[in-house]
Amino acid sequence: MSGAPDAGSIAPPAAARTATVILFDIDGTLVLTGGAGGRAMTRAFEELFAVPDAFRGIPMPGRTDPLILADAAARAGVDLAPEVHDRFKARYHEILRAEVPVGGPRYGVMPGVRPLLETLQQRDDVTLALLTGNYEAAARIKLEHFDLWRYFGFGAFGDEAADRNALVPLALERTRQRGRPQVTAADLLIVGDTPLDVACARAGGARVVAVATGSHGVEELAACAPDLVLADLSDPTALLDLLAR
Repeated sequence: MSGAPDAGSIAPPAAARTATVILFDIDGTLVLTGGAGGRAMTRAFEELFAVPDAFRGIPMPGRTDPLILADAAARAGVDLAPEVHDRFKARYHEILRAEVPVGGPRYGVMPGVRPLLETLQQRDDVTLALLTGNYEAAARIKLEHFDLWRYFGFGAFGDEAADRNALVPLALERTRQRGRPQVTAADLLIVGDTPLDVACARAGGARVVAVATGSHGVEELAACAPDLVLADLSDPTALLDLLAR
């Protein structure tokens, strides 16, 4: 990552900039945890409901934690009353905190992410935030482990909506509450690694950058027609050009 270009040197003049809220997905976009989330969910479910391997075959990338859990519960015949959901969340987060440091075959901060966040954090025309299907506590556990949580002032999380598409309006409202009442959906830029991230942005009227660092390749993501598709974030030039437009 030390060889990444100095993205700040090609920032447009202040007068030409349009203020943008960049909403980053987490898993496959900012970091990969080596399967820690899946392992922690599986262990928590088995401990609480005596059902082993409850998430086998259930798709996870791009989906919200509540929706993933609901699929497993429905298949296992588990009643997810609110208090039961809360018990699962609490145990899941306890296990996740222990699992994230374990690592795995695909693990770490994605290429270019750290220097890009450093560059964007210094720009007065950009606000950094999160838009993720993770529960907020899970998002924090993952990002604090890699020292990335500190870059983000707020976010829209899976706790708040099982439907990922509902997170864009939440992020917009949260931005307005934080002193930017003039912001519109067109001022939002989502960065994610799945077709569901692209669909989420389109449903909310936001722009979107797709990065092929998760489970989907460049061609598959390009077929979803994002504003920009990148192999990874190691060269931020095209993303910064998109901000200027």
